[in-house]
Amino acid sequence: MITPYNAQVLEIQKRLPSARVGTVDKFQGQEAPIAIYSMATSSYAEAPRGMEFLYSSNRFNVAISRAKCLAILVASPAIFDVDCKTPRQMQLANSFCRHLELASTVQ
Repeated sequence: MITPYNAQVLEIQKRLPSARVGTVDKFQGQEAPIAIYSMATSSYAEAPRGMEFLYSSNRFNVAISRAKCLAILVASPAIFDVDCKTPRQMQLANSFCRHLELASTVQ
């Protein structure tokens, strides 16, 4: 399981002690049959390190490309409801919106 924040890593490890859990940086260059990426925030406005960090296309690519077979994004639907004010913000949110367009939703 991959998450952008160290605090989320600790919370997941408490609840799933046998799971392989780490930040995006920890899993750079590694692969697994399934990669689960937990966004760990309800909306971009609540992201502790801001939109630039949360929606980084490089971080997102590293997180989902670790999967050999299946990549799962765990996120609130509000994470896709972004109020972009600049072209840079639109660029940052684009990969998430594209992922949503191509993904299958699991309830």
